[in-house]
Amino acid sequence: QVQLVESGGGLVQAGGSLRLSCAASGRTFSDYGMAWFRQAPGKEREFVAGLTRSGLTTFYVDSVKGRFTISKDNAKNTGYLQMNSLKPEDTGVYFCAARGSFSSSRARQAYPYWGQGTQVTVSS
Repeated sequence: QVQLVESGGGLVQAGGSLRLSCAASGRTFSDYGMAWFRQAPGKEREFVAGLTRSGLTTFYVDSVKGRFTISKDNAKNTGYLQMNSLKPEDTGVYFCAARGSFSSSRARQAYPYWGQGTQVTVSS
């Protein structure tokens, strides 16, 4: 099994940037595809960005396309979410998730491994 720990969240003004990190331990991250989800207060956890196990394919929810970039450094066993041009509606707890399959998925239930989350707050 792989254990995931997120970091890098915080408070930022609209238009600013943050980079979230997802440190993996227990197994090499090259054995997993990964994704970022977020959950705003009172709302369901939603898919934000995904990266296949091969590292060749990325996919995003429409609302973050062109602003967010997902990546993974297998040598460091760490995944990232670079978030630029942040908006107040990006506020929420951001979760890193991993799955062993080679296929892509936006479904929460497709990811068996989760971190504890990191808070991102964007002020207007």
